[in-house]
Amino acid sequence: YQNHDLMTATTSWGVHMPMRMDPTQANIARVYDLSLGGKDHYAVDQTAYEQILEVAPHQGEVARMNRRWLHRIIRFLAGPAGIDQFLDIGAGLPTIGNTHDIVHQQNPEARVVYVDNDPLCALHGQVLFKGHDHVRFVHADLCDEDTLLTNPQITRLIEPDRPLGLLAVGLLHHLPDDRDPAAVMRAHIDLLPAGSYVAISHFWDPGAQDLSLHELARAVEDRFLRRGLGSGRYRSRTEIASFFAGLPLVDPGLVELDDWWPEGPPPRPRYPEQRLMLGGLAYKRPAWNRVAAGGGTVEPTPTASSGRPALSLVDGMWPVGKTPCSGRRPVAKSR
Repeated sequence: YQNHDLMTATTSWGVHMPMRMDPTQANIARVYDLSLGGKDHYAVDQTAYEQILEVAPHQGEVARMNRRWLHRIIRFLAGPAGIDQFLDIGAGLPTIGNTHDIVHQQNPEARVVYVDNDPLCALHGQVLFKGHDHVRFVHADLCDEDTLLTNPQITRLIEPDRPLGLLAVGLLHHLPDDRDPAAVMRAHIDLLPAGSYVAISHFWDPGAQDLSLHELARAVEDRFLRRGLGSGRYRSRTEIASFFAGLPLVDPGLVELDDWWPEGPPPRPRYPEQRLMLGGLAYKRPAWNRVAAGGGTVEPTPTASSGRPALSLVDGMWPVGKTPCSGRRPVAKSR
C-alpha cells in the first residue's frame, strides 16, 4: 500500500472505483489490522493506535479476543448448526484467519460474502478472492438505503431465502447514534429467513455496575473519537441488546467474549480492557418472526443476564450434547 497514494481499479463486476489513500488520516480498518499484527498501515495509524494504548495498554488483546470469539461462532455455525452461507459485514482488510478460512475448515462448499464500505478494503478483497467460486468481497455500506440482503452483488452468491449467518463483529460501535444502528439492524433482521443466526460483538460501558471499568471505557472512547479515528462508541448492555431486534439469544446470552463457550481454562486473569466488550449469537426461528398482522415482535420473558430472551443449547436448534466448541453438555436455562 505505502507505495501507492492513488490507485484506480475496475472491479470484477465492472464498477470503476478510484482508490485514494490519505496518509494523513488514520483509518479504522488499518488500525484494526495493526492491532492484529498486520503490516498494512501508515505512521498516522500507528500514532492513533499508540494513543489508545496510553490509556488501554492491552487493547491489542481485545482485537485478538474478538477474533477468537468470531472463530468459535463460525465453527459452531458452519459445523453443528449447518449454516452454509455467511454475510460478514464490516470485514475490513483481509488478514490471517478470515471468516472463509474457518468456514471452509467445516464445509468447503459454504459461501461467504464480505462487505465493507471502505473502497480500499473492497479492492484488496476483490483482488485477493478473484476466481474463488465460494467467496466474494463487495463494496457496500450497512447503512445504505436498501439493505444488504437486497444488494444484487451479494445475492449473486448468497441465497436470501435460505438460512444464513449474519456477522456484525466489532462493527456497530463505529456507527454513531444518529445513524440509529438498532433500526439498521432491525431492517436486516426482518429480511432474514427463519433458521438464520445473527452474531454481534460491541464495545461495552458497564456504567454504575463497575465504576472502574466505566472510567476506562470513557477514557478509551475519548481516544477513539477525538484522537484521529472518529468512531468507537462504548455502549450500555441495553443498547447493545437492542441491536438483536428482539431475537432470542443462544445460551449464555450477551456476555463478555471469553465467557461465550471458551475453548478451555483461561491462561491468566482477564485484562480490564478485555472485559469491555460483549458478544452474543441470536437465532431466528419461526416463533420469533415479526407478527404479520399487527406488526411488532413476539416478546418472551427476558433473562436476567442479558435483558434478552435466551435459548439453551438443547432447544432443538442442534443435536443434544453439541456445543459451539466443546464436548460439554450445556445446561438449559430456565425461562
